[in-house]
Amino acid sequence: MILVTGVSGALGGAILDGLVARGLEVAGASSSGDGDAVRHADFDRPETLETAFADVNVLVFVSAGYAEDDVVLARHGAVVRAAAAAGVEHVIYTSLAGSGDLLTIALAHRWTEARLAEAPFDVTILRNGLYAELAAGMALAGAASAAGSGVFALPLGDGRLSVVARGDLAAVAVRVAAEAWSDLAAGAQRRHAGRTYELEGVSAVGGHDLADVLTEVLGRPVEYRTMPLGEVRPVLAGLEEYRAGHTVSTFSNINAGLLEARHSDLTAFLAPRPVRDVIAAAVKAGLEA
Repeated sequence: MILVTGVSGALGGAILDGLVARGLEVAGASSSGDGDAVRHADFDRPETLETAFADVNVLVFVSAGYAEDDVVLARHGAVVRAAAAAGVEHVIYTSLAGSGDLLTIALAHRWTEARLAEAPFDVTILRNGLYAELAAGMALAGAASAAGSGVFALPLGDGRLSVVARGDLAAVAVRVAAEAWSDLAAGAQRRHAGRTYELEGVSAVGGHDLADVLTEVLGRPVEYRTMPLGEVRPVLAGLEEYRAGHTVSTFSNINAGLLEARHSDLTAFLAPRPVRDVIAAAVKAGLEA
C-alpha cells in the first residue's frame, strides 16, 4: 500500500486525494490522525511512526518544516529510521529545488536527502520549486497598502522568483507514487528508484509582476518599488524567529537573482498551470476571505 504523511497540510492532502481518485490502496498519516481514517504518525513522537508505517510499501514523505532546524532534523531522522525498521520498500521525499540551495530552509532538506541515500530502501527525491501561492502571499501582504497608495513595496530589487502551482507538484507526486507502486506490484524495473527530479517552476515573477497582479485584482494602477531589507524586519517581528529568518533569506535570494531556475524536469510530467493565473486567483481569494 501507499502511505502519505502530512495529509492535514495542503500538499499532503492534495497528494492523498489524487491517489484516492486513482483507486489505489492508499492511506494518509498525520500527527492529528485518529488511527482509523487517518493513521496517527507524530514526527515528534518517534514511537508512533513504526506502527503507522506497518504494511506500507511506498511512503510519500512530505517534509515537516515550520520549525527550527534541529527540530526538523530530529523529525526527519525519525521518519527514515522508522521506515527502514517497518520494511518500507520505496520512499518518495518532497525536498527543495536546486535553485534554493542558498536559502536557509535548504539545510534540513539536503541533510534529509543524505540520510535517505544511506537507507536500505529505494528513494525518489522530488525537489519541489517554491509555490506560486508563496508569491501570492507576498502580493497579499502588500495589498492593503497598495489599495490606498498605489505602491507595492517589497525588498526584491529587480530579482525574479521561479514558482510552480502547488497543485502541479501534488500531481507529480501522485504520478510518481502510483508508478512506484505499480512497479513494485508487478515486479518490474523500478523506474523512479534512485532518481532526483528538479521540479522548478518554468515561469518567474518579480515585484513588477506582482504589482501587475494587484493592478488587475484591485482595479487601480499599482506600481512596484523595492525597499531595503532592513525596513522589512520590523514588519516580521510578530513571526516566530525561524520564520522571520527564512522570510528574509527568501527576499535576499530573490534580490540577488539566485531564485530564477535554469532547468526543470516539471514539463516531463505535465503541462504547468500558468502561474500568473494561479497567483491572481490566490490573491482574489485572500482578499475575499
